[in-house]
Amino acid sequence: MSAGSPGARRPIQRLSSETVERIAAGEVVERPASVVKELVENSVDAGATHVTVRLANGGLERVEVADDGDGIPPGELELAVERHATSKLDPDGPVERIGTLGFRGEALAAIASVARLRLVSRTREQESAEGISVVGGAIVARFSESRSPGTTVEVEDLFFNTPARRKFLKSPAAEPVEVLHTVERLYLAQPRVGLRVESDGREVGTYPPARDLADAAARVLGPSFLGASFAVRVAIPGGRLFGALGRPGVAAPTARGLFVAVDGRAIVSRAIAQNVRLAYGDYLPRTRYPVGVLHLELDPDRLDVNVHPTKREVRFAQERELLDAIRRGCREALLGAPQVAEAPATMARTLHRDPFRAPVESPSAEGAPSTERPTLQRTLEGGLVGSREKPPPLPPAGGHPRMTLLGSFHALYWVAETDEGFVLIDQHAASERVLYEEVRRAGSLQRQTLVAPVTLHLSAGQRETLRSNEETVLAAGFDIEPFGPESYLVRSVPAYRGRSARPEAILELLDELASGGRTTLPDGLEERRAATIACHAAIRAGDAVSAEEFSRVLAALHALPEAAYSCPHGRPIVVGVPRSRVDRWFLRSGT
Repeated sequence: MSAGSPGARRPIQRLSSETVERIAAGEVVERPASVVKELVENSVDAGATHVTVRLANGGLERVEVADDGDGIPPGELELAVERHATSKLDPDGPVERIGTLGFRGEALAAIASVARLRLVSRTREQESAEGISVVGGAIVARFSESRSPGTTVEVEDLFFNTPARRKFLKSPAAEPVEVLHTVERLYLAQPRVGLRVESDGREVGTYPPARDLADAAARVLGPSFLGASFAVRVAIPGGRLFGALGRPGVAAPTARGLFVAVDGRAIVSRAIAQNVRLAYGDYLPRTRYPVGVLHLELDPDRLDVNVHPTKREVRFAQERELLDAIRRGCREALLGAPQVAEAPATMARTLHRDPFRAPVESPSAEGAPSTERPTLQRTLEGGLVGSREKPPPLPPAGGHPRMTLLGSFHALYWVAETDEGFVLIDQHAASERVLYEEVRRAGSLQRQTLVAPVTLHLSAGQRETLRSNEETVLAAGFDIEPFGPESYLVRSVPAYRGRSARPEAILELLDELASGGRTTLPDGLEERRAATIACHAAIRAGDAVSAEEFSRVLAALHALPEAAYSCPHGRPIVVGVPRSRVDRWFLRSGT
């Protein structure tokens, strides 16, 4: 078939070598972050102990990776930028038992074919460094210069000769965030190697060589992670699994907080992530994901790393057996961990209070409020939560029926009686929809100044996301300022109808902004921004809400100019159950 007229036929032809190289480059090089990944992995394979990554204009203008590794002999520089030329495999293989991160011999050639590349290297035996310049895959110059032992690769004007690819790159503000996430994945896979990231002359991330995996995890996930995590050490078919996972209370709104490595190789595995998520069972809400670091050490015979051009995915032999063992091991580690975690200072203030209110001083043990979550039975027997009298019925409006609140259960769902039966209302979805419409109308949320600012640790990725999304964070109602190299002070939080968000919600907001938002967010930049802000300022699952307060949320929902049937992410707000269906459940008819 051809792309021309239906009756036309084009002959089969060999593609030119230049076209083949550009197609192959597209499989390996997707964006500046993929360039950084390939070059840092080369540095690790070369025995480097320190690697520096420098970006100009988010990496769109220039990416530089410099290391202190073994270097490349002068006579091999030209070979280094040829396709399928590598020092990591013998010419005749084998390719079944690979002990290095790279092995295809494609990365430098692929990058050089779609950019202007400068490669400078010095071995420990040389007195000076030798280098070559490559433009669009062709070597254009060779030179000498001074340099300590190691290698520097400079990549400029990525995709300069494939403008169709270049236009799909993200903004200069977004690319450094993705580079930092890539560097963090590589660091947690190889914590013995120190990594440093600069963007436009600013240091945005420093990851020194770590003593062990726990030390590296604290650098990336924050010092509070270790006290709020549990160790995983379990034998699996063909090897072992070890690392640390966060307790359910430190789960994240996206799956990007789980870092997985196999035999020192950072990978992305949807199957492993799903089975780790299943290990938590009902300890995690449906919209929360585990945080942590897991390393798999496997017999090379059970692993095929030669299945993806970028080597970020692998194939496991007897995968079902392995995944079952991972799920069981993580589950046993979770259930076997001490029930009371060591809470850091920032967590202790919010662990057993309404997480949506401004922080208050911890009460004495004698006067401490009960944190027991009211069940539906106790609520219906004793009246509405936090109320002595039933609030007045809400009249029908905006496509919603008249309803009278009866109570809530599991601090998430409310039950209300209607003329036709009863309805269940998701308190987070209802609040989120109201706030979404408010942000769309006013452009921002009101803010509540905290009596005592709260100190939070931000990872390098979160700090870079904050810098590139300052307006969105301000519009969300957060006022945050630096307080040391990695700590920030939260001075104000979003407030709406008397409620103020918990300061820690800004961390979830930054994580979602870094990942580009959820796939279920509405189309349009302003709508996506409003939905992200609303999600992290709304009443949360688990928040204790009084009936009077929730009735105000419902009143605001009813007052919307158009009927709101779902939150901005598409989840339903209200689910109705007619009286006739309940009658059938109890085998009643004609009642």
